[in-house]
Amino acid sequence: MRSLMIVDDERNIRYGLKTMIEREFPDMYDIRMAAHGREAVGIYQEHAADIVITDIRMPVMDGIELIKSLADMESGSGRGIRPIVIILSGYDDFEYAKAAIQYQVKDYLLKPIRRDELFAALRKSEEALSRQADMTKKVAESEMYLQQLRIERLKELLELPEGQEMNEENGEGAIGFDAFTKPFWVAVMKYKYMDGTVMNRDELKQLVENLHDGSLGKVNACFHNGTGRVVMVGSSMEMFEELSRTFAVRELDGLFLGISREGREYTDIRKCYREAFTALSYTFIYPNIRLMKHKDIEGQRRSYPVPEEGIRRLGNLLGTERERDLKVLLSEIFHIEDMPNVDIEYLERVSRRINEQVFDEVFRKYGESLVEVLKLYRRVGTMDNFRHFHDYYRNLEFLLLGVNDYIKGVRTAHSEHSEIKAAITFMEENYHKPLNMAMVSNHVSLNYSYFSEAFKNHTGENFVVYLKKLRIAKAKELLEKESMKTMDIGKAVGFENSKQFSRVFKELEGISPHEYRLKLQIEASLNSDSDCS
Repeated sequence: MRSLMIVDDERNIRYGLKTMIEREFPDMYDIRMAAHGREAVGIYQEHAADIVITDIRMPVMDGIELIKSLADMESGSGRGIRPIVIILSGYDDFEYAKAAIQYQVKDYLLKPIRRDELFAALRKSEEALSRQADMTKKVAESEMYLQQLRIERLKELLELPEGQEMNEENGEGAIGFDAFTKPFWVAVMKYKYMDGTVMNRDELKQLVENLHDGSLGKVNACFHNGTGRVVMVGSSMEMFEELSRTFAVRELDGLFLGISREGREYTDIRKCYREAFTALSYTFIYPNIRLMKHKDIEGQRRSYPVPEEGIRRLGNLLGTERERDLKVLLSEIFHIEDMPNVDIEYLERVSRRINEQVFDEVFRKYGESLVEVLKLYRRVGTMDNFRHFHDYYRNLEFLLLGVNDYIKGVRTAHSEHSEIKAAITFMEENYHKPLNMAMVSNHVSLNYSYFSEAFKNHTGENFVVYLKKLRIAKAKELLEKESMKTMDIGKAVGFENSKQFSRVFKELEGISPHEYRLKLQIEASLNSDSDCS
């Protein structure tokens, strides 16, 4: 629905025009009325109108002053969109009305107003508004495309490999650097939940844009980079500090920001981006800091050569009783005593090397049998899966101790078969009862996973197959005796019902229990006839 304002000091004319328009164009216009220009300005400030029909001669503020005021208001608002103006004038006012030409008055209607002229003027106004809307849409789409193109060029510029020169495709003009407010700062942001998972990058970008109120600075650019981080180029440090506080107040405490130093020149952009990215990475080491400024991490960070020998010894300790030595060595490898001054890149290199030299080797050797720690291993595979270093380190230590216990258990089971022998004896004595691997492993006090691996290595078969064969062997002994019915034999050796017994028997022997008993009877008869002859 269009917004239309009628301004005339004569009440009858105001209401007469309103009635004519509503009859000819039902439900098309939201009409407001004013008795003079000053009143019209007040209404317009609250509810901007698409079309203004105004008299020339009025008390307090005449029509020309009103038109001038509306033009000034729209120019100052930054929208640049003026209402369509239709002037009402008498013959004596015609020369006076010419002064309105500079304000792009759309039409003149002479009093007394004729219905056909009024309606024709309104239809012309509708056409003009439609053309204006189309033009505004095209301009907006063009500006949006240009802005998006500049963002893409800026992203390409920031992600150029170190040492690669800038060129015209991502030069000052290509990224719209002239429009940047200077000085500027670059912020790189991520949002991590408590479990280490990250917020969707589009969701985070939308949230950042919604919570930035613009009161402390202008956003020159906002986009997400190739790693899913949100990058914002802003005109003040305070705007990022306020953004961080706003997230905290709303109990969105997973936002982490890295802020660059001040930049002024086009050549500063890449440097500021790298500074912000580096500053963000150091929030990983400081558990209570959500916003890190690059100036706060400047200076000599402690870095060391990757301790290959220490990592090799860490692998050798797995499967031993030296848990304390394992913990101490892990602390030395990461230089925990130097935290939080250790270079983040050193921590990342050590993490990768432990994965390659220790865990990958363990899983190549023991494979999927290490089920209990497999999921944790996948998570510890990268530090980026955690909010803070201490979370990563705690999980890494827990994983190492878990692997240590597993290997220790497997080695014990392999070197001393007494537990497995005891398990087999227990199965032979209790095969007729409901048995499963958990019950048997508990009986011999072995971890479920350790027991599974050790049992298979000792017997050559997994637990389920071995138990089936044991029960069928016992069933075959009972089938030789004609005193028991076939259906009773199945229950006697531990099967739930005769159907399950027959299925498993046929699976292993190739024939049913009944066929097996007939086979035994025929063989016995043939042997008896042979003895008689």
